[in-house]
Formats: sequence, C-alpha cells, structure tokens
Amino acid sequence: MKFSANPLALSVPDAAFESWLRDSGYLEILDHRSSSSPSSTATTTTVSATSSTPATATITGGFFVFLFSRILTLLSLFTLNPLSKLTTDDFSGQTPSWTCAFLGDCGSYSFPSGTDQARLRVHENVKRYARNYASLFILFFACTLYQMPLALIGLISSLALWDIFKFCSDKWGLDQYPVTRQVLLRTAQCATAVILICLNVQMALFCALGVSYAVMILHAAFRKLTPAKLPSRQR
Repeated sequence: MKFSANPLALSVPDAAFESWLRDSGYLEILDHRSSSSPSSTATTTTVSATSSTPATATITGGFFVFLFSRILTLLSLFTLNPLSKLTTDDFSGQTPSWTCAFLGDCGSYSFPSGTDQARLRVHENVKRYARNYASLFILFFACTLYQMPLALIGLISSLALWDIFKFCSDKWGLDQYPVTRQVLLRTAQCATAVILICLNVQMALFCALGVSYAVMILHAAFRKLTPAKLPSRQR
C-alpha cells in the first residue's frame, strides 16, 4: 500500500486523513508524504525566484537555505526526547532482525526533510528497535570496560562487595538486628561509591551512554519508516 496523495481529498481534509493514517499504523505513508511535500515547495520557490533574479544569485541563495535547513534539522535531533514514548512492552517482544529490519539496505536511509519528519522517525524507530539499541548499549559498555581495565575491576569489586553483604546478612541473621543491618548497609553503600569513583566506573558508563545515544538518535532519524509487520512471502 503506497501512495503520496490523499485519495479521499474530495471528502476528507488532509489533517483528518493524516490522523487516520497515524491511528491505523500506516506511519510509512506519513513518512513518504512529509519527505515529498517539502521538495515540491522548494521547487516552486526556486522556479519563481529564477524568473525574477539572476541564476547565480538563485543558486547561491538556494544552497545556503538548503544548508541552513539541514543544520537546523540536525540540531533539532538533540532537542528531542526519544525515550518519552517507550513502554515496558517495547522490550518484551522479539528483537528485530539486525540485517533486514534494523540495518536494511542503502535505500532504507534518507535525510529527514524537516523537524516534523525527524520527530516522527525518532519516536517510532526507537519504539520498534528498542531491544536493538539496548543490545548496542551493552556492547558499547563492554567495549569501554575492556579499554578501561580499572573500571572493570571496580565494577566487579562493587558487585562482589554486595554479594558478600548479602551472604553475611543471611548467615548472621541481620534481619533480627535492624540497627546493625542499617549501619552495615550504609557502610557498603559508601564503600561502593568510593570504588566506583576512584576506578572511573562512572566515566565508562558515561562514554557508553554518549556513544549509544548518538548512534540511536542518528539511526532513528535517518532510517526510513517501513511497515511494522511485513507481509508474509507466498510460495
């Protein structure tokens, strides 16, 4: 199902038609419409400018307008909150295929035509590929810990400290001594904070978050929207 114009233009306004497409799950059609409409507007503006100004000035002005709009679109990506529409159900399903669904081919990517299309793509693609992005974060965090051995030692030491605390709490029955348990708990928390700060575990976490967030926001914005459920192949 692929069309760019409103087939019900005689009876349904464009706003109502786009709302129906959004509610029905045909977001790929909205993506196609938003990418095609600005190009036609830009063509009309260029033609009208050509008839009244010299060709060199028109080309130069059009280039700077095009470049400025692209820069604004890129900057707007980092003002979005891509996690605002995420729910726990987005992580409970199956992980989309890394090759066909997540990566796709060269034709699966395009520069967003504006902030509205970028926002639509980011929110929808983050929901679709939430498990893929989570796996990428774990991979980046593991690579960061590999490059920072002290942070890896600090993370293992903090986990071992809490395992020792749990073992001692169960063996000595600290639940019957709440005051003693609270003192040991606060001591373990302070020791964990000292270990994490001194061995730069927070720096490794920050690096992994920064890289994974940049990859997520750029992939979600440049990845074209495709049907959520691909039709099954008929033999």
